[in-house]
Amino acid sequence: MIVIPTRLRDCYTIKPKLFSDNRGYFTESFNQAEFQKKTGHQEPFLQDNESFSSYGVLRGLHGQTGENAQAKLVRVVQGEVLDIAVDMREDSPTYLQHHAEILNDVNKKQLFIPRGFLHGFVVLSPTAIFHYKCDNFYHAESEWGIRYDDPSLKIDWILPHAHLTISTKDRALPYLNI
Repeated sequence: MIVIPTRLRDCYTIKPKLFSDNRGYFTESFNQAEFQKKTGHQEPFLQDNESFSSYGVLRGLHGQTGENAQAKLVRVVQGEVLDIAVDMREDSPTYLQHHAEILNDVNKKQLFIPRGFLHGFVVLSPTAIFHYKCDNFYHAESEWGIRYDDPSLKIDWILPHAHLTISTKDRALPYLNI
């Protein structure tokens, strides 16, 4: 695996090695020992989640707090998304900065998002299957988030607002008010 640091502290883009021939391809999507060696992170991933979404679906920006915070390793199994990670760690030199990465079923890139970040994505293809590896179990009472269009974050979601499909829950998330 090739590990590329993003401009956000502890957040990495990961490109797995892909072996292709006339039959198709093979890739090792995750190797704990290599991941730990190249990133210094040793989170044991405890829960895998998968979502299916259509074009324009925007999910986020979400996270979990306290002892229920989650680090995530995310990838796209089918389709294409714009994936967003926002550093919400007040003691971080990259606090309130975000990283945007195109993840799709062709480039096979993954994004490692450490604890203390918010996460979201928007689907750019007709449909997308999105896979999350999490180092902690989901705990509904610890979930929190910020509005996807918070002006202080200055996130360019690429798609026109009229093309976005956003849940009632995500529309009700607060702004940072900075």
